[in-house]
Amino acid sequence: MCCSGFLKMMMFIFNGCIFLAGAAILGVGVWLKVDSGSLLGILDNVDNVPSGISQLMNVTYLLMAVGGVLLVIGFLGCCGAIKESKCMLLTFFSIVLIIFLIEVAGAIVLFVFQGLADELLSDLEHEVILSIKKDYGSTESLTSIWNVTMDEFKCCGYRNYTDFDGSPFYNEGKGRFYPTTCCNATLITSDECAAEIAEVSMIDGCYFKLLQLIEDNAVIVAAVALGIAAIEIAAMVVSMVLYKNIK
Repeated sequence: MCCSGFLKMMMFIFNGCIFLAGAAILGVGVWLKVDSGSLLGILDNVDNVPSGISQLMNVTYLLMAVGGVLLVIGFLGCCGAIKESKCMLLTFFSIVLIIFLIEVAGAIVLFVFQGLADELLSDLEHEVILSIKKDYGSTESLTSIWNVTMDEFKCCGYRNYTDFDGSPFYNEGKGRFYPTTCCNATLITSDECAAEIAEVSMIDGCYFKLLQLIEDNAVIVAAVALGIAAIEIAAMVVSMVLYKNIK
């Protein structure tokens, strides 16, 4: 009875961790989906996007699905332990095993993608710059997305301010101006960013900001996924021991 009580307590702890992890992953997925009007939204306005990049747009749905399933199995595991239901415990074990395999595969993909990020983003360069020159300043959706992205990441264009040369925004009016984010705020006295100031400001392109973001966070995300996987292994072991002890 003492051993059974201890196993149940461990089951509650592990499933509580899984439940909280599921809530966190679901929250990240929803945040990325809502925030897709920023950087990921740019890809909707680019033709001939490399397949490696276009697949990343499905990551938000995968995160929401995994998070939702983790919430369910966290609840299922607790109920199975309380009611001592073999059916619930076996179902819990099977679902956790599947999620565990998906998370390990996802972590491996993240490690691999970290090394390929530079190559994939470089392949996207021509199409993105072409869309800027063609539509920035004339297409409201693309212009808004780029403005939000540049303001959020404190960057200018894809590589630099010259990406806007020849764009509708650059050609409108009598002047030849760039978005204000392409100039250091301390160097301009109005809302106009001229070429000379943009050149001196040397604001990084969003390509470099995105690459840095991926490199900084890929290892962290993969490590967290492996940590959750370790908890899931422990939960599977405990669930099987409880399963065998139930008469």
